[in-house]
This record gives sequence, structure tokens and C-alpha cells, in this order.
Amino acid sequence: MSEDKKVDTDLVRRIAGLARIAVAEEKLPQLAAEISVILGFIEQLSEVDVEGVAPLTSAVDMDLRQRTDEVTDGGYPQDILANAPTRDEDYFAVPKVIE
Repeated sequence: MSEDKKVDTDLVRRIAGLARIAVAEEKLPQLAAEISVILGFIEQLSEVDVEGVAPLTSAVDMDLRQRTDEVTDGGYPQDILANAPTRDEDYFAVPKVIE
């Protein structure tokens, strides 16, 4: 990572504040160095030529098992409605939330 893009302690302090993470003041320089190294690795990845390389979802070429997309009611609506604290015929009754 280039020197002008190096992470400093002020940036680490700001990141920790945004993430709501308490970081001791003496740990800030060490974290800044670690984050700089990580960002350096990420920067190296952008240099890799991936032209013509197909994206992968798995290292092994395989088809995912699929099921039929069917809408069902579960087959036991009365059992489900029996759990309702209040009900209106065949529906859950809920309190009005908008005036």
C-alpha cells in the first residue's frame, strides 16, 4: 500500500467510533498497521487479470438440487388459527396500528 494511502491512528479511531468498538489508545498504532497490511493485500487482488475467467459458486462443478415451487397452505389452517389470541372467522385479528 502506498504511503499516501496508509491508515493512520486518527482513521482507526474514527472507524472504531463508527463501529462502536472501544479501542485502547495504545492499540491504535498496531491496528493502523494491521489495517494497512490488509488493504495492501486487497490492492494486490485488483492487479490480478481475471479477463475471461468465469465466476465460480463452488470449486466443484455441480447442479443444485431444486424442488417444485408450489404454494401450499400447510394443510392444517384450523390448527394454526387455534393459536390466535383473537380471530375473525378464518383470520387472525390484529389491533389497528394506523389511525
